[in-house]
Amino acid sequence: MAVSILTVKNINHGFGDRAIFEEVSFRLLKGEHVGLLGANGEGKSTFMNIITGKLMPDEGEVEWSNRVRVGYMDQHMSLEKGKSIREVLRGAFQYLFDMEAELLTITDKMADASPEELEKLLEDMGTLQDLLDHNGFYIIDAKVEEVAQGLGLRDVGLDKEVQDLSGGQRTRVLLAKLLLEMPDILLLDEPTNYLDEVHIEWLKRYLQNYENAFILISHDIPFLNSVINIIYHVDNKKLTRYVGDYDNFMRLYEQNKKQLEAAFERQQAEIARLEDFVARNKARVATTNMAKSRQKVLDKMEKIELPKEKIKPEFNFKAARASGKLIFETRDLVIGYEAPLSKPLNLLMERGQKIALVGANGLGKTTLLKSLMGEIPPVSGEVELGDYQYIGYFEQEVKGSNYNTCIEELWKDFPAFTQYQIRAALAKCGLTTQHIESKMVVLSGGEQAKVRLCKLLNKETNILILDEPTNHLDVDAKEELKRALKEYKGSILLVCHEREFYEDLVTDVWNCEEWTTKII
Repeated sequence: MAVSILTVKNINHGFGDRAIFEEVSFRLLKGEHVGLLGANGEGKSTFMNIITGKLMPDEGEVEWSNRVRVGYMDQHMSLEKGKSIREVLRGAFQYLFDMEAELLTITDKMADASPEELEKLLEDMGTLQDLLDHNGFYIIDAKVEEVAQGLGLRDVGLDKEVQDLSGGQRTRVLLAKLLLEMPDILLLDEPTNYLDEVHIEWLKRYLQNYENAFILISHDIPFLNSVINIIYHVDNKKLTRYVGDYDNFMRLYEQNKKQLEAAFERQQAEIARLEDFVARNKARVATTNMAKSRQKVLDKMEKIELPKEKIKPEFNFKAARASGKLIFETRDLVIGYEAPLSKPLNLLMERGQKIALVGANGLGKTTLLKSLMGEIPPVSGEVELGDYQYIGYFEQEVKGSNYNTCIEELWKDFPAFTQYQIRAALAKCGLTTQHIESKMVVLSGGEQAKVRLCKLLNKETNILILDEPTNHLDVDAKEELKRALKEYKGSILLVCHEREFYEDLVTDVWNCEEWTTKII
């Protein structure tokens, strides 16, 4: 009998008048590697919050088996100020440091103990010593170094204080701490969003060899596919279990959908036949009883409902007049804040080029974009920009909580739009009426990204500067964005870690690792 670590029974949950889950049940067995899939806003993060007890479901129960250690990394965790990265990572072993303290107390007591007490103390000491050895207490620093290296934190410097880190670096610290804790079950919500290709590769190997169970939310399908063996699909307020990988899931999902559609057609034909019989025969005395019995069949029939078609987003960029031939040229440009992040760069970009900037995090790809746009002064050197530039900029992460509704958020950029135009523009990006009327702060990462894309799509541009636009976007939105960027007549400068996304979209790939002053 397989051991169930987590059992979820008949959960119902909703926000306001919007039901998110109806009668959802779920079991997680020891050692299962689960991928949690679903479109933006279907409730994946809500599900994680329910099973970790951050949210109480409206109905139903969540049962963990005894003494299970759960490690959860969500998109909104915080770190204590005043601690260095190393201290935070060593905090993963707090329970072992506590044991060591207990061991020291025992040695203090030994001096004044009677022979009987001494025997008891020695026994306790042996037990603690074994536990410390068994849990790798004496190699903690080596473990910390190994995981920090794998996730690119050694480059940041383990003595750096956590309050000085960028959002992406902070997320990597939390992920590293979680992996070091080796919980019985690991809950990961889009862990690859702030990792570059090298670290994604490392995390992939780590999870492939992970002995315990995990549940992973990710829109990076190749990554997901390489580490999971079970898929749970969140769709239409239900959770469906599929064994195997993503391709197998897609095949079965399409098959089930076709079967349901066929059953629906058959039932509709049957209903029409019965209704027709009742209508023709209920008035005649001779046949009224037959009509009544058919009516009963109709009333009792369980009607098959087809799930509402998801709104597929439609992205079309508005083009401004053509820019001049030169987009930008840098002369010995050195970027950075206090310290230089790059060697002197001599780069040239011309109209019509679509360039992907790739390479490890923390090398200053975002800093480079902001320096080119003149938002950050360079350390030295200069940037020359061409003429007639209408730039659209997609920022990687927006700081702070935003209490505007989606409508207000768009209106402040497009004051001339009517309410109808604003709603239509947001709906085109795949947002439902409920999302459109919600405040930005309650939307999922993917929905917020769609609002920010909506602003970009409705502005006339001839140059797009996109900093990791695919983070948080679900599969449909990503495909549509790629199609729109391929059709875009202007020039594109794109930072991206997903090779499948940029490979057949760009004309050039620039590897920033060749420019950096950092040792990688």
